[in-house]
Amino acid sequence: MSFRERTIGRVTVYDVDGQLIVGNRHELKRMVLDALEAGGRRFVIDFSRTGYIDSSGLGVLISLSKEVRAQGGDLRLASLNGDLQRLFELTRLDTFFRICDGLEEALKE
Repeated sequence: MSFRERTIGRVTVYDVDGQLIVGNRHELKRMVLDALEAGGRRFVIDFSRTGYIDSSGLGVLISLSKEVRAQGGDLRLASLNGDLQRLFELTRLDTFFRICDGLEEALKE
């Protein structure tokens, strides 16, 4: 499991490789909050290499989205596989997040 942070234009992108679970969720949260504190306002979390998100992972995504929105920013999720897409639909979180089919779509204004 690893996270990679990169910048594309004015957007900070986080690649999640593996799983977003109780054991690593704080690492992602710290990365995003540090970038937010440094002045970043547009964020994309790319799940193209992610197979599983547990309830604590969902919780950290909700928390991050609320914090980013409170500071006038935008957090988008990209490239959910079929299982993750169904998870977000079943939990109705697909109405809470802006979910994009791919990174290219998520980077658009």
